[in-house]
Amino acid sequence: MEPIAHLVKVSVPNYLSNLPIPDSIGGWFQLGVKDWFSLIPPTAVLVGIGYMSYLSFCPKARKGNCKRVNSKIKLLNNKVVDVLDIENITENVAFCRCWKTKNWPYCDGSHAGHNSKCNDNLGPLVINKKN
Repeated sequence: MEPIAHLVKVSVPNYLSNLPIPDSIGGWFQLGVKDWFSLIPPTAVLVGIGYMSYLSFCPKARKGNCKRVNSKIKLLNNKVVDVLDIENITENVAFCRCWKTKNWPYCDGSHAGHNSKCNDNLGPLVINKKN
């Protein structure tokens, strides 16, 4: 624990106090090349912290949120639409809502594997035939 305490209490403050940060705006124009290079590491750390904060608090900024749900059903169509008249249903039927079934548009239970893997709660649309 002592090395960490030394780093936080002594090394980092000494490093930061030795950075060539000018007191005025005009002082920035008087910095030399070596001074500018010495400012790169702390600037990179601040930019990294800012970017990580941005990704943490702005969910829309994260890439990968828009994964394709349908990976195999009628991929050449702009929109998958199936119409089934309720009068044609002769028994209880379960329709797939997870896009994982091999028997489209009917559910074959493929959502169970997805639910276990992704901690999700997908399930079918069940239509009961009234007698």
